[in-house]
Amino acid sequence: MERSSPAPVVSRGSTIIAAFSTIVEWYDFTLYLYFATVLSRVFFGPGHAALITTLAGFAVAYLMRPLGALFFGHIGDRHGRRPMMLLSVAVMTGAMLVIALLPTHAQIGAASGWLLLLARCVMGFAVGGEYTGVVAYLLEGSQPERRGLITSLAAAASEVGALLAVGVSALTVTLMSEVDLEQWGWRIPFLFGAALAATVWIARTAMEESPDFEDQRATGRVPSNPILHTLKNHRVGIFRAFTISALGSITYYVGITYVPAFLTSVGSMGEGDSLWLSTVAAVIVILVTPVIGASSDRFGRKPVLLALCALSAVLPISTFTLMAEGSWSEALLGAVALAGVAGGVSAVGAVATAEQFHGVGRLSGLALGATMATAIFGGLTPYLAQLLTAETGSPAMPGIMIAMVALFVLPVLLKMPETAPTRE
Repeated sequence: MERSSPAPVVSRGSTIIAAFSTIVEWYDFTLYLYFATVLSRVFFGPGHAALITTLAGFAVAYLMRPLGALFFGHIGDRHGRRPMMLLSVAVMTGAMLVIALLPTHAQIGAASGWLLLLARCVMGFAVGGEYTGVVAYLLEGSQPERRGLITSLAAAASEVGALLAVGVSALTVTLMSEVDLEQWGWRIPFLFGAALAATVWIARTAMEESPDFEDQRATGRVPSNPILHTLKNHRVGIFRAFTISALGSITYYVGITYVPAFLTSVGSMGEGDSLWLSTVAAVIVILVTPVIGASSDRFGRKPVLLALCALSAVLPISTFTLMAEGSWSEALLGAVALAGVAGGVSAVGAVATAEQFHGVGRLSGLALGATMATAIFGGLTPYLAQLLTAETGSPAMPGIMIAMVALFVLPVLLKMPETAPTRE
């Protein structure tokens, strides 16, 4: 039998550092997708095929996330959350700096694309351990009755990172000529990200260890093989975490971060306008996330997830059509609706997936469940959405993809027990 978690002793400073360090993580990782149309020209040359190749590179790099999650999860479950988070952000810093300094297609030809892909794979490997590590740390260091709100701060901060990424992308594209952008301007957002990541590493050196892990170490419950321990004891939790994360991933990566490439590729907007539209959507997500996190503390994880899943099944098909064929204001309305749903799923999904596991082996469980789903439904779906939209000529295809996943997840959520602490 697993023991219950000890009383939290993590300081407010450590909580703030952990929560808001995901700003840098998500800035660094989503910048590639927001900048996809620019990077496609810089590293793969002109033409529609270059954008497809760039998105395929995002998908391939995303497949490294589960490997990174398992690697860093083992370190976190075996040696502590703090050393794991220090190592992962150090690797991220190096990968971001390498990308910023890469030669372009105009300088060395096709080799530039391969070097970009390699650096992105290293980035994906590092990010695999980042988000789940922060979520577990926040859950284990917060009061049980506030876990939904506190853990949602990781999702909210990641949206701040995404907002920063899309804002910097939009500003760079708007203020620079296309010639300067492709020659040297594209490097600026990546150099900025490397500097931010280095700052986070410095801040994390002051963090305390998770009280859950300290208790495990003091009582001799640290597993020698966290992955085998989790596979033996938490197979159902792995499956539930997978389904919840599948919904959160596709609503986020197709419903938010893919939108600029979608609007540009269907001819609805130019790069600058589509990025500013996504900036507004990112603000909506930041505002929604803590509200939904607190609501899951008040009403429970299950009813909130069910409501969001139902919205994911009915809204996206018409919303993508509206964004492609309507006016700028209608596109804005569609983007805001998608952002609200995706932000809500991310908020409650963070705590709901982490609560599927006890403290012992929690990071390995999240790696096997949540991160595996993110690799499939986050990394592959923007590429697949772009491919299906181009092949069929139907702007509704991204929405159809989201709706199909929601219908698959719904029966799992209906049978899932409530994990929020009972309110007295």
